[in-house]
Amino acid sequence: MSATPRLHVAPDLAAGETISIDGDQAHYLSRVMRLDTGDAVRVFNGRHGEFAATITEAGKSTVRLMLGEQTRQQAAAPDLWLLFAPLKKDRTDFVVEKAVELGVAEILPVLTERTNSENVRVDRLGRLAVEAAEQTERLDVPPVREAQKLYPLLDKWPVGRTLIFADEAGDETGRPWGGDAGRAMPLETALREMADGPAAILIGPEGGFSGAERTRLRSLPFVRAVGLGPRILRAETAAVASLALWQAIRGDWRPV
Repeated sequence: MSATPRLHVAPDLAAGETISIDGDQAHYLSRVMRLDTGDAVRVFNGRHGEFAATITEAGKSTVRLMLGEQTRQQAAAPDLWLLFAPLKKDRTDFVVEKAVELGVAEILPVLTERTNSENVRVDRLGRLAVEAAEQTERLDVPPVREAQKLYPLLDKWPVGRTLIFADEAGDETGRPWGGDAGRAMPLETALREMADGPAAILIGPEGGFSGAERTRLRSLPFVRAVGLGPRILRAETAAVASLALWQAIRGDWRPV
Protein backbone atom coordinates (compact mmCIF):
# COMPACT_ATOMS: atom_id res chain seq x y z
CA MET A 1 0.00 0.00 0.00
CA SER A 2 1.31 3.43 -0.93
CA ALA A 3 2.16 5.87 1.85
CA THR A 4 1.10 8.77 -0.39
CA PRO A 5 -1.99 10.52 1.06
CA ARG A 6 -5.20 9.59 -0.76
CA LEU A 7 -8.33 11.77 -1.01
CA HIS A 8 -11.84 11.42 -2.39
CA VAL A 9 -12.67 14.55 -4.38
CA ALA A 10 -15.70 15.86 -6.28
CA PRO A 11 -14.30 17.33 -9.55
CA ASP A 12 -13.85 15.41 -12.79
CA LEU A 13 -10.36 13.98 -13.15
CA ALA A 14 -8.10 13.97 -16.21
CA ALA A 15 -4.35 14.08 -16.65
CA GLY A 16 -2.99 17.62 -16.91
CA GLU A 17 -5.97 19.27 -15.21
CA THR A 18 -5.73 21.36 -12.04
CA ILE A 19 -8.26 20.97 -9.22
CA SER A 20 -8.77 22.79 -5.92
CA ILE A 21 -9.19 21.18 -2.51
CA ASP A 22 -10.64 23.23 0.34
CA GLY A 23 -12.16 22.95 3.80
CA ASP A 24 -11.24 19.99 5.99
CA GLN A 25 -9.31 18.25 3.22
CA ALA A 26 -7.09 21.28 2.64
CA HIS A 27 -6.49 21.50 6.39
CA TYR A 28 -5.60 17.81 6.48
CA LEU A 29 -3.04 18.10 3.69
CA SER A 30 -1.40 21.36 4.71
CA ARG A 31 -1.70 21.31 8.52
CA VAL A 32 -2.04 17.67 9.58
CA MET A 33 0.16 15.99 6.96
CA ARG A 34 2.28 19.18 6.59
CA LEU A 35 2.54 18.79 2.83
CA ASP A 36 3.79 21.61 0.68
CA THR A 37 4.33 22.58 -2.95
CA GLY A 38 5.79 19.68 -4.92
CA ASP A 39 4.55 16.94 -2.61
CA ALA A 40 2.58 14.01 -4.02
CA VAL A 41 -0.97 12.91 -3.28
CA ARG A 42 -3.46 10.54 -4.87
CA VAL A 43 -7.08 11.41 -5.70
CA PHE A 44 -10.21 9.54 -6.80
CA ASN A 45 -13.83 10.57 -7.34
CA GLY A 46 -15.71 7.31 -7.85
CA ARG A 47 -16.07 7.93 -11.59
CA HIS A 48 -12.71 8.30 -13.29
CA GLY A 49 -10.38 5.99 -11.41
CA GLU A 50 -7.41 7.15 -9.36
CA PHE A 51 -4.82 9.76 -10.36
CA ALA A 52 -1.41 10.80 -9.11
CA ALA A 53 -1.26 14.51 -8.32
CA THR A 54 1.25 17.12 -7.24
CA ILE A 55 0.57 20.07 -4.92
CA THR A 56 1.10 23.34 -6.77
CA GLU A 57 -0.24 25.62 -4.03
CA ALA A 58 -0.63 24.83 -0.33
CA GLY A 59 -2.68 27.29 1.71
CA LYS A 60 -4.58 27.03 4.99
CA SER A 61 -7.97 26.97 3.31
CA THR A 62 -7.18 25.89 -0.27
CA VAL A 63 -4.78 23.42 -1.82
CA ARG A 64 -4.35 23.22 -5.60
CA LEU A 65 -3.36 19.99 -7.30
CA MET A 66 -2.00 19.28 -10.76
CA LEU A 67 -3.18 15.86 -11.95
CA GLY A 68 -0.62 13.48 -13.39
CA GLU A 69 -1.18 10.03 -14.84
CA GLN A 70 -4.07 7.76 -14.05
CA THR A 71 -2.77 5.11 -11.67
CA ARG A 72 -5.89 2.89 -11.54
CA GLN A 73 -8.89 2.59 -13.80
CA GLN A 74 -12.37 2.81 -12.34
CA ALA A 75 -13.82 -0.53 -11.24
CA ALA A 76 -17.34 -1.22 -10.04
CA ALA A 77 -18.00 -2.60 -6.58
CA PRO A 78 -20.01 -5.84 -6.33
CA ASP A 79 -23.75 -5.07 -6.46
CA LEU A 80 -24.37 -5.81 -2.78
CA TRP A 81 -26.33 -3.63 -0.36
CA LEU A 82 -26.21 -3.80 3.42
CA LEU A 83 -29.44 -3.15 5.31
CA PHE A 84 -29.10 -2.96 9.08
CA ALA A 85 -31.05 -1.74 12.09
CA PRO A 86 -29.17 1.23 13.61
CA LEU A 87 -27.33 0.55 16.84
CA LYS A 88 -25.77 2.79 19.44
CA LYS A 89 -23.47 5.40 17.90
CA ASP A 90 -20.07 3.70 18.08
CA ARG A 91 -21.45 0.37 16.93
CA THR A 92 -23.30 1.95 14.00
CA ASP A 93 -20.03 3.65 13.06
CA PHE A 94 -18.32 0.26 13.18
CA VAL A 95 -20.91 -1.33 10.87
CA VAL A 96 -20.61 1.47 8.30
CA GLU A 97 -16.81 1.46 8.36
CA LYS A 98 -16.58 -2.32 7.96
CA ALA A 99 -19.26 -2.37 5.25
CA VAL A 100 -17.15 0.06 3.22
CA GLU A 101 -14.02 -2.04 3.80
CA LEU A 102 -15.91 -5.18 2.74
CA GLY A 103 -17.01 -3.65 -0.55
CA VAL A 104 -20.75 -2.99 -0.33
CA ALA A 105 -22.32 -0.78 -2.99
CA GLU A 106 -24.93 0.90 -0.74
CA ILE A 107 -25.68 1.15 2.97
CA LEU A 108 -29.30 1.43 4.11
CA PRO A 109 -30.28 1.91 7.78
CA VAL A 110 -33.62 0.17 8.42
CA LEU A 111 -36.05 0.90 11.25
CA THR A 112 -37.62 -2.24 12.70
CA GLU A 113 -39.98 -2.81 15.63
CA ARG A 114 -37.06 -3.42 18.00
CA THR A 115 -34.53 -0.97 16.58
CA ASN A 116 -32.40 0.39 19.43
CA SER A 117 -31.78 3.83 17.99
CA GLU A 118 -33.68 5.83 15.39
CA ASN A 119 -31.29 8.79 15.51
CA VAL A 120 -29.34 8.22 12.29
CA ARG A 121 -26.97 11.04 11.28
CA VAL A 122 -26.63 10.17 7.62
CA ASP A 123 -24.35 13.15 6.94
CA ARG A 124 -21.88 12.03 9.60
CA LEU A 125 -22.04 8.40 8.48
CA GLY A 126 -21.41 9.57 4.92
CA ARG A 127 -18.23 11.31 6.02
CA LEU A 128 -17.18 8.13 7.82
CA ALA A 129 -17.76 6.17 4.60
CA VAL A 130 -15.52 8.59 2.69
CA GLU A 131 -12.72 8.19 5.25
CA ALA A 132 -13.00 4.41 5.11
CA ALA A 133 -12.87 4.42 1.30
CA GLU A 134 -9.79 6.66 1.33
CA GLN A 135 -7.98 4.38 3.76
CA THR A 136 -8.91 1.06 2.16
CA GLU A 137 -8.01 1.80 -1.48
CA ARG A 138 -11.59 1.71 -2.75
CA LEU A 139 -12.22 3.58 -5.98
CA ASP A 140 -15.75 4.56 -4.98
CA VAL A 141 -17.67 5.59 -1.87
CA PRO A 142 -20.91 3.70 -1.16
CA PRO A 143 -23.77 6.07 -0.35
CA VAL A 144 -25.38 5.91 3.08
CA ARG A 145 -29.12 6.27 2.49
CA GLU A 146 -31.68 7.90 4.75
CA ALA A 147 -33.17 5.52 7.32
CA GLN A 148 -36.37 3.81 6.17
CA LYS A 149 -39.01 1.73 7.90
CA LEU A 150 -38.85 -1.96 7.07
CA TYR A 151 -42.32 -2.56 5.61
CA PRO A 152 -42.39 0.38 3.15
CA LEU A 153 -38.92 -0.62 2.00
CA LEU A 154 -40.09 -4.17 1.31
CA ASP A 155 -43.17 -2.87 -0.53
CA LYS A 156 -41.01 -1.06 -3.09
CA TRP A 157 -38.20 -3.60 -3.29
CA PRO A 158 -36.44 -3.57 -6.70
CA VAL A 159 -37.20 -6.45 -9.04
CA GLY A 160 -34.34 -8.90 -9.46
CA ARG A 161 -32.48 -8.14 -6.21
CA THR A 162 -32.29 -11.03 -3.72
CA LEU A 163 -32.71 -10.06 -0.06
CA ILE A 164 -30.70 -12.30 2.27
CA PHE A 165 -32.43 -12.14 5.64
CA ALA A 166 -30.38 -13.14 8.69
CA ASP A 167 -33.05 -14.98 10.69
CA GLU A 168 -31.74 -16.04 14.07
CA ALA A 169 -34.79 -17.98 15.33
CA GLY A 170 -36.87 -21.05 14.63
CA ASP A 171 -40.65 -21.10 14.87
CA GLU A 172 -41.24 -23.13 18.07
CA THR A 173 -42.06 -20.66 20.84
CA GLY A 174 -40.55 -21.53 24.21
CA ARG A 175 -37.86 -23.85 22.89
CA PRO A 176 -34.16 -22.92 22.93
CA TRP A 177 -33.23 -21.04 19.78
CA GLY A 178 -36.88 -21.28 18.73
CA GLY A 179 -36.60 -25.03 18.22
CA ASP A 180 -35.81 -26.79 14.96
CA ALA A 181 -38.99 -26.10 13.00
CA GLY A 182 -38.66 -23.17 10.65
CA ARG A 183 -34.89 -23.06 10.95
CA ALA A 184 -33.25 -21.02 8.19
CA MET A 185 -30.78 -22.54 5.74
CA PRO A 186 -27.10 -21.95 6.64
CA LEU A 187 -25.80 -18.85 4.89
CA GLU A 188 -22.94 -20.72 3.21
CA THR A 189 -25.37 -23.24 1.68
CA ALA A 190 -27.79 -20.53 0.53
CA LEU A 191 -25.02 -18.53 -1.14
CA ARG A 192 -23.71 -21.52 -3.05
CA GLU A 193 -27.23 -22.25 -4.34
CA MET A 194 -27.82 -18.66 -5.44
CA ALA A 195 -26.97 -17.35 -8.90
CA ASP A 196 -24.77 -14.29 -9.29
CA GLY A 197 -26.74 -11.06 -9.39
CA PRO A 198 -27.84 -8.04 -7.37
CA ALA A 199 -28.25 -8.84 -3.68
CA ALA A 200 -28.73 -7.29 -0.27
CA ILE A 201 -28.10 -8.54 3.27
CA LEU A 202 -30.52 -7.58 6.07
CA ILE A 203 -29.27 -7.57 9.67
CA GLY A 204 -31.75 -6.95 12.47
CA PRO A 205 -31.47 -5.20 15.84
CA GLU A 206 -30.05 -6.69 19.04
CA GLY A 207 -33.51 -7.86 20.08
CA GLY A 208 -34.06 -9.63 16.79
CA PHE A 209 -36.96 -9.29 14.40
CA SER A 210 -40.48 -9.48 15.73
CA GLY A 211 -42.68 -12.44 14.88
CA ALA A 212 -44.71 -10.30 12.49
CA GLU A 213 -41.57 -9.09 10.73
CA ARG A 214 -40.24 -12.63 10.36
CA THR A 215 -43.54 -13.80 8.93
CA ARG A 216 -43.67 -10.90 6.48
CA LEU A 217 -40.09 -11.39 5.33
CA ARG A 218 -40.43 -15.13 4.86
CA SER A 219 -43.59 -14.64 2.78
CA LEU A 220 -41.80 -12.64 0.08
CA PRO A 221 -40.49 -14.44 -3.03
CA PHE A 222 -37.29 -12.37 -3.23
CA VAL A 223 -36.25 -13.12 0.38
CA ARG A 224 -33.88 -15.92 1.40
CA ALA A 225 -33.88 -16.60 5.15
CA VAL A 226 -30.47 -17.74 6.37
CA GLY A 227 -28.85 -18.76 9.63
CA LEU A 228 -25.49 -17.58 10.95
CA GLY A 229 -24.36 -20.55 12.98
CA PRO A 230 -24.92 -22.02 16.45
CA ARG A 231 -24.02 -18.92 18.49
CA ILE A 232 -25.92 -15.70 19.05
CA LEU A 233 -24.02 -12.95 17.25
CA ARG A 234 -24.11 -9.28 18.07
CA ALA A 235 -25.61 -7.29 15.23
CA GLU A 236 -22.30 -5.76 14.13
CA THR A 237 -20.64 -9.19 14.17
CA ALA A 238 -23.46 -10.64 12.09
CA ALA A 239 -23.03 -7.86 9.52
CA VAL A 240 -19.28 -8.41 9.15
CA ALA A 241 -19.58 -12.21 9.04
CA SER A 242 -22.36 -12.12 6.44
CA LEU A 243 -20.59 -9.64 4.18
CA ALA A 244 -17.31 -11.55 4.34
CA LEU A 245 -18.98 -14.85 3.45
CA TRP A 246 -20.92 -13.27 0.57
CA GLN A 247 -17.75 -11.72 -0.86
CA ALA A 248 -15.90 -15.05 -0.59
CA ILE A 249 -18.62 -17.07 -2.34
CA ARG A 250 -20.51 -14.65 -4.62
CA GLY A 251 -18.39 -11.49 -4.63
CA ASP A 252 -14.96 -10.21 -5.60
CA TRP A 253 -12.93 -12.33 -3.17
CA ARG A 254 -13.28 -15.24 -5.59
CA PRO A 255 -10.23 -16.06 -7.72
CA VAL A 256 -10.28 -14.20 -11.03
